[in-house]
Amino acid sequence: MDDAHGDLGSLLHSWRDRLSPVDVGFPAGNGRRAVGLRREELASLAGVSVDYLVRLEQGRATRPSSQVAASLARALQLSDAERDHLFVLAGLLPPSPDQVPTHLPPGVSRLVARLGETPIAVFSAAWDLITWSPLWGALIGEPPADGTARPNLLRAYFGGTGLGLSESAIVTRSGETGRFEASLVADLRRVHGRYPGDHGVHALVDELLASSTRFQQLWESGDVSEHQSERKVIHNDIVGDIEVDCDVFTVAGTDLRIVAYTAATGSAAAEKLDFLRVSAVARMG
Repeated sequence: MDDAHGDLGSLLHSWRDRLSPVDVGFPAGNGRRAVGLRREELASLAGVSVDYLVRLEQGRATRPSSQVAASLARALQLSDAERDHLFVLAGLLPPSPDQVPTHLPPGVSRLVARLGETPIAVFSAAWDLITWSPLWGALIGEPPADGTARPNLLRAYFGGTGLGLSESAIVTRSGETGRFEASLVADLRRVHGRYPGDHGVHALVDELLASSTRFQQLWESGDVSEHQSERKVIHNDIVGDIEVDCDVFTVAGTDLRIVAYTAATGSAAAEKLDFLRVSAVARMG
């Protein structure tokens, strides 16, 4: 097992070296001496401390949790086979096909990084928020970066927990909130049946049945359907209401949902997005 742990450290290092900063949304820069990503950049992307990453690469830490292993795999843009190998070297069982996929294919990660000036986010099939662009964070609200559970759209909407800021940041269908709610619940029922072995999906349903009368009513209707793209109004504390087109794209083979918000050039909504984009860049700077 010691050899395996050594392989884990060297592989993390080599995977970090091969990843271009541009592909994760960082500027390439002219004075970079490091090949690929710096340790502090990977640590930031994966939500771990630099010290812990150093200990992993040096073999002084050998048992990352499944949550840390999954975060490192996403941040390093590993393939499914590489992600599974990382889990094995860490002494963990790779994710089961019965579980809702949360691993981002490298192409999806690059897509989000390169479309950073668009409000875009990636959700799992169960509507867990996995990654998002800076403008998405400025528009909807940045989820907490304190290591708590991954934000979930249905929990935010029906449980009133918010996606990062307040309930007012939750998206609603323009003038048709009831249809939006029903669509989300019918979609979750479809996912509940598709992934019967996923304990997280079962726990989410049980939690919302116990906490939300509205969710309970919609769940008991038995409706099953896939959530569709639609125009939405987003309530933002800085620029007020923004009406945008919301398009949902499913990544084949993973059931991941890519959600993008756009507005027509020259529209009032586009001007508001431009203002938030400048604010997001200033905040990051």
